[in-house]
Amino acid sequence: MLPIIIHDIWMVTDTARLRSTHEATAYTSQTNPIPDDTASCIDKFRNYFKNSMSDDLHTPVVLAALYDPLKYMNDLLHTRKFFKGKKRQKRIESLSALEKEIRSVLAVLGLMPASYSEVLQQLREKALKRAALTEDDVQQKINARNSARENKEYDNSDAIRKELAALGIALMDSPDGTVWRPTVPLALQE
Repeated sequence: MLPIIIHDIWMVTDTARLRSTHEATAYTSQTNPIPDDTASCIDKFRNYFKNSMSDDLHTPVVLAALYDPLKYMNDLLHTRKFFKGKKRQKRIESLSALEKEIRSVLAVLGLMPASYSEVLQQLREKALKRAALTEDDVQQKINARNSARENKEYDNSDAIRKELAALGIALMDSPDGTVWRPTVPLALQE
């Protein structure tokens, strides 16, 4: 079994969610009122935060309370018509308001990083350490996989991807090439 800290799993999944939200809300002005269900979610989260911090700095309760607003954000981000339709602007405003509230709470707790690239770099370093690999090792595996794909050795290509995924390294193919990002190791996902 691979050693991993639950905090790292949370950071991988929820930092990606916050980054997606940040990118989706980059162009909103937040001039219109947010929908009632969003305001309710924010108020509930804010109350959990205030009550928990008043109760002997009960940080675990605050972190657990992040589930609802993050789930709400995830639901908004994965709506099929997110960037289309009449409700587009309301969705973006909701995401912006939720992101702002979560950022402020995480900042108070000292958990908000300076930048997403900083968090990603820290997670990449942790993933490499956990997998007992170096950046060069991963790049060699990517090159070997690309070579296997070029030679139509798809079983070999898939085996390399699965090997890295088991260690917490996800490969992402794009027209510009293959890159990797940290993810939860497959053994811990089951």
